[in-house]
Amino acid sequence: MTELLAIAGGVVLVGVVAHGAWAARKAGPKRAQPLQEEPSFDLPTQALPAEDAEPLAGMDALDPTLTAVARPQRKPSARIDALIDAIATITVEQPVAGELALQHQPGSRRAGTKPFQIEGLNAETGDWELPAPGQRYSEFQAGLKMANRSGAMTEIEYSEFVQKVQAFADGVGGYVQFPDMLDVVSRARELDQFAASHDAQLALLLRAKAAAWTPGFVQQSAARHGFVAGALPGRLVLPAAEEGAPPVLTLQFDAQAALAEDPEALSLRELTLALDVPQTPAEQEPFAAWQESARALSRDLEAEVCDDRGQVLGLHAFAAIDVELKKLYAALAERDLAAGSPAARRLFS
Repeated sequence: MTELLAIAGGVVLVGVVAHGAWAARKAGPKRAQPLQEEPSFDLPTQALPAEDAEPLAGMDALDPTLTAVARPQRKPSARIDALIDAIATITVEQPVAGELALQHQPGSRRAGTKPFQIEGLNAETGDWELPAPGQRYSEFQAGLKMANRSGAMTEIEYSEFVQKVQAFADGVGGYVQFPDMLDVVSRARELDQFAASHDAQLALLLRAKAAAWTPGFVQQSAARHGFVAGALPGRLVLPAAEEGAPPVLTLQFDAQAALAEDPEALSLRELTLALDVPQTPAEQEPFAAWQESARALSRDLEAEVCDDRGQVLGLHAFAAIDVELKKLYAALAERDLAAGSPAARRLFS
């Protein structure tokens, strides 16, 4: 459901460039140099003075030195959000052991192309969490993502979700309440329409002007600008400052070259530098990082900065994109889906 930003004045926004198998050209590629070693604030419970303690009508006075035992406050979930999830609630008569909950978890937490989670309300801490051994849960909830980049949730996907969650509820001896399917599907379509018109994945090509590069030379050059190896072959990432957050930028090349027995025997002539806009907060200025990385890498690699059609990009193109991005950030924040928020990261994935 990705839609590229519309740029005024006929400027073509660079699109997402998929992993492709670029033709390797053996024209004396640049190689890596040998590496050198470099050196709720919890307020305390306070007993009332004996003279201030008054017994309730018809009841004996309580010992004023005893403190009240409060139930843990229910805390919001970090994984399930009513903005983007269809939520089913599962009530139980008495707390359920984590071992029993795990025993009845569905084998797959997906309904078609949509992921879902089953969480338990920890009876001791008040936290919504994934069921774990040694814990007890007084309630459960299941959330199915209503839309993602595969599209809106369908009736078939919702029915599959209902079947899996009902089986879980039966296993733990609970009663489950599902939202109305027609209402959920309607909300899913509306959410998908919003996401399709407010999604943005920016990508540009770095194309060799003369000599090609080996994968090792690319990795060495990118490392000087903060890029590290990603989880997938042929993918380097600029990590976010927040631990566990999605990368700010990705630099990709032919995965087959990265998997070759002798990668240095191969050569590359194109790289893709990409920014997934909804994944990083605007205040971290990811667009500026994308633009600066393009300039630095093009200088070190002796490459041209091009759009997905191979047209060289000028400074005016970046300026126009920046204007449109500011509008996009404002629209996402108005919908409570600010870029970089947990809900935005989940929706635009």
